[in-house]
Amino acid sequence: MSVLVVGLSHRTAPVPVLERVTVSEPDLGKVLEELLRSPSVSEAMLLSTCNRVEVYAVVETFHGGMNDVVGVLAAQAGAEPAELFEHLYVHYAAAAVEHVFRVAGGLDSMVVGEAQILGQLRSSYTTADAAGTVGRALHELAQNALRVGKRVHTETGIDHAGASVVSEALSDAEAVLSGSSGTAGLAGRRALVVGAGSMGGLATAHLRRAGIGEVVIANRTAANGARLAQSLVAEGVPASSVDLVELRSELADADVVFACTGSMDTVVGVDLLAAALLDRDPSRPLVICDLGLPKDVDPAAADLAGVTVVDLETLQRRLTDAPTGQDAARATEIIGEEVRGYLAGQRSAEVTPTVTALRKRAAEVVDAELLRLDTRLPELDAAVRGELAKTVRRVVDKLLHTPTVRVKELASAPGGAGYAEALRELFGLDPSTPAAVSQSRSEQATGDPLAGSRTNTGEKR
Repeated sequence: MSVLVVGLSHRTAPVPVLERVTVSEPDLGKVLEELLRSPSVSEAMLLSTCNRVEVYAVVETFHGGMNDVVGVLAAQAGAEPAELFEHLYVHYAAAAVEHVFRVAGGLDSMVVGEAQILGQLRSSYTTADAAGTVGRALHELAQNALRVGKRVHTETGIDHAGASVVSEALSDAEAVLSGSSGTAGLAGRRALVVGAGSMGGLATAHLRRAGIGEVVIANRTAANGARLAQSLVAEGVPASSVDLVELRSELADADVVFACTGSMDTVVGVDLLAAALLDRDPSRPLVICDLGLPKDVDPAAADLAGVTVVDLETLQRRLTDAPTGQDAARATEIIGEEVRGYLAGQRSAEVTPTVTALRKRAAEVVDAELLRLDTRLPELDAAVRGELAKTVRRVVDKLLHTPTVRVKELASAPGGAGYAEALRELFGLDPSTPAAVSQSRSEQATGDPLAGSRTNTGEKR
């Protein structure tokens, strides 16, 4: 069983393709269940953000696992698998671990170093765990990835400027508005944020730091919009919330719009926007930052006079080849160290059941010989018998100590996968014994006697 990563991102696919494959939050559980029903997949997580969709899976075989995962992604996109292949990246085993750690560290993001990916990765794990599609392997991988991401952000200045897709979009908006009026910044201006989710919350935070004059939150769920508006008011920013039916009037009054709802349908139609423009000064520019995937704003909005649209495609073109600097180089070193440590630990863990089986075999031999001694010398003094038993056990422990410690060290090194098999062959251990030992440990860890024997039913392993 090995880890497989299959995905598409801003680096490999145009935004229209990402829009087709993206998975909405309500659909995550369904897609995870479909992945787990696949013949080759035993564990699955799905990370879907504004610039990537990727599956982390534990699979029986590389080709079988890849075909199963691509089939599910293609079905989600309403496409044939062949249509996605040119946009996919695939990582397996050690390369998969490195990729997940790079994602967690922000090195694979559109804005290198952005910290939001850590929260998104944590949410992805939580959702998969709740759906019962995460087992021991992905649990360990996800927890280590989150730890590595935190280490990167703690030990480097890669996110020092707090850069994110939102901040980069806001930078573009400020440039347009400053150029049109000669007034720098967003002071005194009015912002409309469409969507009160995590991205909407991030947008309001950046707007507040930029000195925005007023913020209006438009959201389908009134309570969520009101909650976000109240948090802004508490920070000293005039803010209010409205229903989506009031979009026309709010668009007419706004200077900058952030659209980030997570809806699978267009929220701001071109006809609605054109009608709103009739109610405003034609010389007053409007900047719309569409960060939805799929798009929240009709692409035709960019053709309307006085409207500038900054979307993920705009940011993709500007940021894909942006320089990274020394912090990214240090982050890469950290990730390299962590990958090597993680893989060494995994290899060492793989030989542990065999070492345990060897010690179990040795203990059985000692017990059998001591029983034989009792049969042949029943009159032996109990104190002498006890000392003999201790001596024999000490001899066996000392003989096994060095080879068992050494085999773990050798197994943790690259290319050390064969040492467990060699140990089983040399000592005539039953190949099924290590699996039985591993299963027993799984039962103890979970308190579930079926932990090692479940089939692929969607239950947590």
